[in-house]
Amino acid sequence: MTDRTPDLHPEAKTILDQVDLPPTHGLSVEGARRALRDLLVSDEAPEDDLTVRNLSIPGPEGPETPLDVRAYTPPSDAALPVLVYFHGGGWVRGDLDTHDGLCRLLAQAVNCVVVSVDYRRAPEHPFPTPVHDAYAATEWAAAYADIVGGDGERIAVGGDSAGGNLAAAVTLRARERGGPDIDHQVLLYPVTDYDLDTDSYHENAEGYLLSRASMRWYWNRYLDDDLDGANPYASPLRAPDLADLPSATVVTAGYDPLRDEGAAYADRLREAGVAVTHANYPGMVHVFASFPDLGRAQDARETVASDLDSAFGR
Repeated sequence: MTDRTPDLHPEAKTILDQVDLPPTHGLSVEGARRALRDLLVSDEAPEDDLTVRNLSIPGPEGPETPLDVRAYTPPSDAALPVLVYFHGGGWVRGDLDTHDGLCRLLAQAVNCVVVSVDYRRAPEHPFPTPVHDAYAATEWAAAYADIVGGDGERIAVGGDSAGGNLAAAVTLRARERGGPDIDHQVLLYPVTDYDLDTDSYHENAEGYLLSRASMRWYWNRYLDDDLDGANPYASPLRAPDLADLPSATVVTAGYDPLRDEGAAYADRLREAGVAVTHANYPGMVHVFASFPDLGRAQDARETVASDLDSAFGR
């Protein structure tokens, strides 16, 4: 790891001081899941005015493969736009509860319905099952948004880390299948390529929450075969053509192994004629946007909200 710590933002240091997670690559799958839940799931009652509903919806094979979703609806007299959100966690861990706080923050910042999706996780359900689940949930949201106070004509997808990977994959699949129409994609420090040899992977190999070894651990559980890593649904950066995809907000962090592939995806989208906001936070670390009170996190969420407002025609 290159020593660049003098450039680490004070808020990133606050995150590193607060977060005490054992390295994922040294844990069992259940141990990794439990560690993240212990860190992120709180028993404290949220202080907001959102209406929250837990629903079971048909999965990619219909009612035989139901998916749990959680919808967060701000108070409104009119139907609100919808952000379908896929949680991070390396496709292996994370769930509706670990990302409850972030989804609440996004629903309030954007003033939209957020539908958080509990897609099936690896290694029990490896690639491409999470992609199929994410796409099925997006189809459901477009067709039945009114159930949760949403407007199915104004749909965006988003996610953090592995969830950003799924959001990007959903836009590719929607383009290829002719729908549903997606207005925007929100990619928070997304995984976009099966490549652990970028500069940012080596610069930030360890010490900044997400390590290179842990990403290898995640990939090894997500993919049944290394050949799947070349599939654009697993590595959107390898898609031969990114034209005609929804506009995008891509957030990256300087002290994050995923920095370079997020930036590369933003560049390729822009080169393909897609409107892109790439917001890079040089001194920040992975997952920073989830912290409610940090200035850099608030700035990132405000950028997302501004872009979604434009995409939704507000």
